[in-house]
Amino acid sequence: MTTDAVTSYHGPHAASQQPGAQVVTWLNPDPSAERVRVVRHTCECRARIYELCATGGLAWVRVTDRLGRSTVVKETHRFRTREAEELWLKILLGQAR
Repeated sequence: MTTDAVTSYHGPHAASQQPGAQVVTWLNPDPSAERVRVVRHTCECRARIYELCATGGLAWVRVTDRLGRSTVVKETHRFRTREAEELWLKILLGQAR
């Protein structure tokens, strides 16, 4: 893979919220998680980005809203990896927000 191919790939965009979408409870970030690994992420070209994160056998979704000069970061609670991946997919499809 060439450098151009890597830098030209932006990542997926989350679809618009669908009617009847699952309501996600967003919490303040947990500072106790030391070695957080971002497993997947949405495109950086939008003001709102989502990341699927993991550490210590658990996973969660992080949302970052870049609002002008401020940045707001929220996270879901920790799930088993499979559950977090299911929520990740729902967010990408607009079925959860």
